[in-house]
Amino acid sequence: MKILDDILSVLDYKCAVRDIRIGLFQTAVSTRYCGLASTPHDVGGHHHRMPVKDAGHLLEKDACALAAMANSEIEIEAAIGMATINSLLEIDERRCVEINAADILARKGEGKRVAVIGHFPFIPRLRGVVKELWVIEKNPREGDFPETEAERYIPQAEVVGITGTAFTNHTIETLLKLCNPGTFVIILGGTAPLSPVLFDYGIDAVSGTRVVDEAAVLRCVSQGATFRQIRGIKLITMEK
Repeated sequence: MKILDDILSVLDYKCAVRDIRIGLFQTAVSTRYCGLASTPHDVGGHHHRMPVKDAGHLLEKDACALAAMANSEIEIEAAIGMATINSLLEIDERRCVEINAADILARKGEGKRVAVIGHFPFIPRLRGVVKELWVIEKNPREGDFPETEAERYIPQAEVVGITGTAFTNHTIETLLKLCNPGTFVIILGGTAPLSPVLFDYGIDAVSGTRVVDEAAVLRCVSQGATFRQIRGIKLITMEK
Protein backbone atom coordinates (compact mmCIF):
# COMPACT_ATOMS: atom_id res chain seq x y z
CA MET A 1 0.00 0.00 0.00
CA LYS A 2 1.30 3.42 -0.92
CA ILE A 3 0.28 4.96 2.40
CA LEU A 4 2.29 2.32 4.27
CA ASP A 5 5.23 2.64 1.91
CA ASP A 6 5.27 6.40 2.49
CA ILE A 7 5.30 5.92 6.27
CA LEU A 8 8.07 3.32 6.00
CA SER A 9 10.17 5.58 3.77
CA VAL A 10 10.63 8.27 6.43
CA LEU A 11 11.48 6.06 9.42
CA ASP A 12 14.94 5.91 11.00
CA TYR A 13 15.88 2.24 11.29
CA LYS A 14 19.18 2.71 13.10
CA CYS A 15 18.24 0.87 16.27
CA ALA A 16 18.07 -2.68 17.54
CA VAL A 17 14.99 -4.87 17.84
CA ARG A 18 14.87 -5.52 21.58
CA ASP A 19 11.65 -7.40 22.24
CA ILE A 20 8.53 -8.78 20.57
CA ARG A 21 5.39 -9.88 22.43
CA ILE A 22 2.27 -11.21 20.75
CA GLY A 23 -0.50 -11.23 23.31
CA LEU A 24 -4.10 -12.34 23.04
CA PHE A 25 -5.36 -8.81 22.38
CA GLN A 26 -2.27 -6.69 21.76
CA THR A 27 1.08 -7.04 20.03
CA ALA A 28 4.10 -5.09 21.27
CA VAL A 29 7.49 -4.48 19.67
CA SER A 30 10.41 -2.70 21.30
CA THR A 31 13.00 -0.96 19.12
CA ARG A 32 13.79 2.72 19.68
CA TYR A 33 10.63 2.90 21.75
CA CYS A 34 7.82 0.43 22.41
CA GLY A 35 4.96 0.28 19.94
CA LEU A 36 1.57 -1.42 20.01
CA ALA A 37 -0.88 -2.87 17.52
CA SER A 38 -4.04 -4.89 17.97
CA THR A 39 -3.57 -8.63 17.65
CA PRO A 40 -5.87 -9.83 14.83
CA HIS A 41 -8.60 -12.28 15.73
CA ASP A 42 -9.52 -14.90 13.18
CA VAL A 43 -13.10 -16.05 13.69
CA GLY A 44 -12.28 -19.19 11.74
CA GLY A 45 -10.26 -20.61 14.61
CA HIS A 46 -6.55 -21.11 15.14
CA HIS A 47 -6.35 -24.20 12.92
CA HIS A 48 -7.13 -22.00 9.91
CA ARG A 49 -4.68 -19.18 10.65
CA MET A 50 -1.60 -18.67 8.56
CA PRO A 51 1.54 -19.12 10.67
CA VAL A 52 4.07 -16.38 11.24
CA LYS A 53 7.05 -17.00 9.02
CA ASP A 54 10.32 -17.27 10.98
CA ALA A 55 8.49 -17.42 14.32
CA GLY A 56 11.11 -17.91 16.99
CA HIS A 57 13.68 -16.01 14.93
CA LEU A 58 12.02 -12.61 14.60
CA LEU A 59 14.51 -10.96 16.96
CA GLU A 60 17.20 -11.83 14.44
CA LYS A 61 15.59 -9.47 11.91
CA ASP A 62 16.56 -5.83 11.75
CA ALA A 63 14.05 -3.05 12.40
CA CYS A 64 13.58 -2.33 8.69
CA ALA A 65 12.67 -5.92 7.84
CA LEU A 66 10.32 -6.15 10.81
CA ALA A 67 8.53 -2.90 9.95
CA ALA A 68 8.13 -4.04 6.33
CA MET A 69 5.98 -6.91 7.61
CA ALA A 70 3.18 -4.32 7.81
CA ASN A 71 2.61 -5.05 4.12
CA SER A 72 2.19 -8.79 4.73
CA GLU A 73 -1.04 -10.45 3.64
CA ILE A 74 -0.89 -12.48 6.86
CA GLU A 75 -2.62 -10.25 9.39
CA ILE A 76 -0.60 -11.29 12.43
CA GLU A 77 2.59 -10.47 10.52
CA ALA A 78 1.08 -7.15 9.49
CA ALA A 79 0.30 -6.44 13.17
CA ILE A 80 3.93 -7.09 14.07
CA GLY A 81 4.92 -4.69 11.32
CA MET A 82 2.52 -1.98 12.56
CA ALA A 83 3.75 -2.36 16.15
CA THR A 84 7.30 -2.00 14.83
CA ILE A 85 6.38 1.15 12.91
CA ASN A 86 4.83 2.59 16.06
CA SER A 87 7.99 1.73 18.00
CA LEU A 88 10.16 3.61 15.49
CA LEU A 89 8.14 6.80 15.17
CA GLU A 90 9.64 9.98 16.55
CA ILE A 91 6.48 11.66 17.76
CA ASP A 92 6.55 15.43 18.00
CA GLU A 93 4.48 15.79 21.16
CA ARG A 94 4.48 19.58 20.78
CA ARG A 95 1.83 19.14 18.11
CA CYS A 96 -0.12 16.54 20.12
CA VAL A 97 -2.75 16.89 22.82
CA GLU A 98 -3.75 14.38 25.48
CA ILE A 99 -7.29 13.77 24.34
CA ASN A 100 -8.85 10.55 23.20
CA ALA A 101 -10.74 9.89 20.00
CA ALA A 102 -14.09 9.53 21.76
CA ASP A 103 -14.00 13.17 22.87
CA ILE A 104 -13.02 14.37 19.40
CA LEU A 105 -15.73 12.34 17.67
CA ALA A 106 -18.33 13.58 20.14
CA ARG A 107 -17.27 17.20 19.58
CA LYS A 108 -16.90 17.04 15.81
CA GLY A 109 -19.91 14.79 15.32
CA GLU A 110 -22.47 16.62 17.45
CA GLY A 111 -25.66 16.90 15.42
CA LYS A 112 -23.98 15.38 12.34
CA ARG A 113 -23.93 12.12 10.41
CA VAL A 114 -21.06 9.97 11.67
CA ALA A 115 -19.57 6.70 10.46
CA VAL A 116 -17.20 4.71 12.65
CA ILE A 117 -15.25 1.78 11.25
CA GLY A 118 -14.84 -0.60 14.19
CA HIS A 119 -17.00 -1.11 17.27
CA PHE A 120 -15.40 0.85 20.11
CA PRO A 121 -16.51 1.03 23.78
CA PHE A 122 -17.56 4.68 23.36
CA ILE A 123 -20.22 3.89 20.74
CA PRO A 124 -23.20 4.15 23.18
CA ARG A 125 -22.01 7.60 24.29
CA LEU A 126 -21.64 8.73 20.69
CA ARG A 127 -25.19 7.69 19.81
CA GLY A 128 -26.46 10.23 22.30
CA VAL A 129 -24.87 13.27 20.64
CA VAL A 130 -24.73 12.67 16.89
CA LYS A 131 -27.58 13.05 14.40
CA GLU A 132 -27.02 9.63 12.87
CA LEU A 133 -24.41 6.95 13.58
CA TRP A 134 -23.35 4.07 11.37
CA VAL A 135 -20.97 1.58 12.99
CA ILE A 136 -19.35 -0.63 10.38
CA GLU A 137 -17.76 -3.75 11.79
CA LYS A 138 -16.09 -6.88 10.42
CA ASN A 139 -17.86 -8.91 13.11
CA PRO A 140 -21.02 -6.80 13.62
CA ARG A 141 -22.89 -6.67 16.90
CA GLU A 142 -26.52 -5.67 17.31
CA GLY A 143 -27.04 -2.31 15.65
CA ASP A 144 -23.81 -2.50 13.61
CA PHE A 145 -23.50 -2.84 9.87
CA PRO A 146 -21.29 -5.37 8.08
CA GLU A 147 -18.20 -4.10 6.28
CA THR A 148 -19.97 -4.65 2.97
CA GLU A 149 -22.08 -1.58 3.82
CA ALA A 150 -19.06 0.76 3.93
CA GLU A 151 -19.67 1.94 0.35
CA ARG A 152 -23.22 2.88 1.27
CA TYR A 153 -22.69 4.79 4.50
CA ILE A 154 -19.20 6.35 4.49
CA PRO A 155 -19.97 8.71 1.57
CA GLN A 156 -23.00 10.00 3.54
CA ALA A 157 -20.98 10.78 6.67
CA GLU A 158 -19.78 14.24 7.67
CA VAL A 159 -17.40 12.75 10.24
CA VAL A 160 -15.60 9.42 9.83
CA GLY A 161 -13.59 7.51 12.43
CA ILE A 162 -11.46 4.64 11.11
CA THR A 163 -9.83 2.03 13.31
CA GLY A 164 -6.06 1.77 13.00
CA THR A 165 -6.50 -1.94 12.29
CA ALA A 166 -7.48 -0.86 8.77
CA PHE A 167 -3.71 -0.67 8.23
CA THR A 168 -3.32 -4.26 9.38
CA ASN A 169 -6.04 -5.66 7.15
CA HIS A 170 -5.06 -3.33 4.31
CA THR A 171 -8.44 -1.67 3.88
CA ILE A 172 -7.31 1.85 4.84
CA GLU A 173 -6.87 3.19 1.31
CA THR A 174 -10.24 1.83 0.16
CA LEU A 175 -11.98 3.40 3.16
CA LEU A 176 -10.30 6.77 2.65
CA LYS A 177 -11.41 6.85 -0.99
CA LEU A 178 -15.03 6.52 0.18
CA CYS A 179 -14.79 9.71 2.25
CA ASN A 180 -16.11 12.85 0.58
CA PRO A 181 -13.96 16.01 0.39
CA GLY A 182 -14.60 18.12 3.47
CA THR A 183 -15.38 15.13 5.67
CA PHE A 184 -13.54 15.19 8.99
CA VAL A 185 -11.53 11.96 9.13
CA ILE A 186 -9.80 10.59 12.21
CA ILE A 187 -7.75 7.39 12.55
CA LEU A 188 -7.96 5.93 16.04
CA GLY A 189 -6.87 3.11 18.30
CA GLY A 190 -3.64 1.58 19.53
CA THR A 191 -2.60 0.50 16.03
CA ALA A 192 -2.96 4.01 14.56
CA PRO A 193 0.48 5.36 13.56
CA LEU A 194 1.12 8.88 14.85
CA SER A 195 2.81 9.92 11.62
CA PRO A 196 2.28 13.29 9.89
CA VAL A 197 2.49 11.38 6.61
CA LEU A 198 -1.19 10.55 7.11
CA PHE A 199 -2.15 14.17 6.63
CA ASP A 200 -1.10 13.89 3.00
CA TYR A 201 -3.98 11.42 2.54
CA GLY A 202 -6.84 13.64 3.63
CA ILE A 203 -6.76 12.56 7.26
CA ASP A 204 -7.44 15.35 9.75
CA ALA A 205 -6.39 13.73 13.04
CA VAL A 206 -4.72 10.62 14.42
CA SER A 207 -5.51 9.39 17.92
CA GLY A 208 -2.94 6.86 18.99
CA THR A 209 -0.88 5.62 21.90
CA ARG A 210 2.43 6.64 23.41
CA VAL A 211 4.11 4.07 25.66
CA VAL A 212 5.53 5.77 28.75
CA ASP A 213 6.31 2.65 30.84
CA GLU A 214 7.66 -0.08 28.59
CA ALA A 215 8.06 -2.69 31.33
CA ALA A 216 4.44 -2.29 32.42
CA VAL A 217 3.18 -2.48 28.84
CA LEU A 218 5.16 -5.62 28.00
CA ARG A 219 3.98 -7.27 31.21
CA CYS A 220 0.35 -6.46 30.44
CA VAL A 221 0.58 -7.62 26.82
CA SER A 222 2.24 -10.88 27.84
CA GLN A 223 -0.52 -11.57 30.36
CA GLY A 224 -3.33 -11.19 27.84
CA ALA A 225 -4.45 -7.66 28.68
CA THR A 226 -7.03 -5.94 26.52
CA PHE A 227 -6.18 -2.43 25.36
CA ARG A 228 -8.21 -0.92 28.21
CA GLN A 229 -6.32 -3.05 30.75
CA ILE A 230 -2.86 -1.96 29.63
CA ARG A 231 -0.97 0.30 32.01
CA GLY A 232 1.97 2.50 31.07
CA ILE A 233 0.44 4.28 28.08
CA LYS A 234 -1.08 7.65 27.36
CA LEU A 235 -3.59 8.50 24.66
CA ILE A 236 -2.58 11.39 22.45
CA THR A 237 -3.98 13.00 19.33
CA MET A 238 -2.10 14.69 16.50
CA GLU A 239 -4.15 17.06 14.38
CA LYS A 240 -3.44 18.38 10.91
